[in-house]
Amino acid sequence: MRKIDTVVIGAGHAGLATSRRLTDAGRDHVVLDRARLGESWRSSRWDSLRLLTPNWMTRLPGWRYRGDDSEGFMTAPELTGYLDAYARSFGAPVQSWTAATDVAPLADGYRVTTTQDSWLARNVVMATGARAHVPGHSARLDPAVWQIHTSRYRNPDQLPDGGVLVVGASASGVQIAAELREAGRDIVLAVGAHTRMPRRYRGMDIMWWLEQIGAFGRTIDQVRDPRSARREPSMQLRGGASAHELNLATLNEAGVVITGRLTHADGHRVRFGDDLPVTLAAAESRLERTLAEIDRFVDAAGLQGEVLPRPRLRPVAVTSRLDAADLRAAGISTVVWATGFRHHYPWLRVPVLDRHGDVRQYRGMTSAPGLYVIGQRFLHRRDSSFIDGARHDARAIAEHIEASDGSRRVRPLLPEGV
Repeated sequence: MRKIDTVVIGAGHAGLATSRRLTDAGRDHVVLDRARLGESWRSSRWDSLRLLTPNWMTRLPGWRYRGDDSEGFMTAPELTGYLDAYARSFGAPVQSWTAATDVAPLADGYRVTTTQDSWLARNVVMATGARAHVPGHSARLDPAVWQIHTSRYRNPDQLPDGGVLVVGASASGVQIAAELREAGRDIVLAVGAHTRMPRRYRGMDIMWWLEQIGAFGRTIDQVRDPRSARREPSMQLRGGASAHELNLATLNEAGVVITGRLTHADGHRVRFGDDLPVTLAAAESRLERTLAEIDRFVDAAGLQGEVLPRPRLRPVAVTSRLDAADLRAAGISTVVWATGFRHHYPWLRVPVLDRHGDVRQYRGMTSAPGLYVIGQRFLHRRDSSFIDGARHDARAIAEHIEASDGSRRVRPLLPEGV
């Protein structure tokens, strides 16, 4: 068993941000990954995907975008190249093809068992990505219906001929629905809770506005319901050169059939909820509140002459209605599950999970001394799961490790409900 100060599990952007902070602090550490550095961006993204955040927002500790297209949006291969260069810039001690199989507490640290070797570490930072989540409806569909999660979708040619039911209308769902429709497929989109945002507002990218009004810097202490905040769906956006907005209205105009959420599946028969009007109204309300906050910022900062006037956004008017369908009769051969990801810790032997299976933490610090987590949605700030946001949590974790050095009695105080 090899001794080390800190083991970081996961070599994505969050694990690398942590590694950079630990390197700067002179802490002996290793970064383990089940496959390659940034693996999810290499093997779990579709071909046309681009980041939702512009290049200027791809900031990591001691590293930022230095190219000539700061307003552009990276492809997945471009991002993995960016992360590779980042790791090389400070000699990140990444050990690839090394999956953690067991993390167990010891008297003064943790035993981390992997597929390659074992480590005795004073600290463990869990920076693992989430796994594809597919609802139970999947098991009740006829085997003749071809099913795929967004993590395995690559392009329209990959799918069998015929129509497609896309389940989920956050960023991935609407992008894939649009791509498939542009490829000539008949599309039904089952819509649940979602966050509608314009790509650009008053002449500026929406991400710039959200940073200016402090939306990304809001912390979990400032929300009434931390669990709901952490389940908030991603924004209906796409990156890239397209100037066209992407939302349910534009999809509906393109001929996509918009329905309520998928509520039942049995063989080839599916049913949809009658919740679509309520869902749309809730999304419009959240959108209006955000845009009103931006407008107030414009007025307070005296930017009226620097930005465009407030546009009149069209509300989503869905002309189609579908309560149930026979997939075979409708010519739908495929279901694409755009139902997100969930974290999973089958290898963790430390009692820090809540009843939902999530790590109970505050600012990335668990109640178990020396055990940390990073890279999760709204870990502390609203942007904690963004590439740009990991730098803040990595700093807090590295500083806590430094403060805890020599004393295993340092424990974070976990606020109620976090």
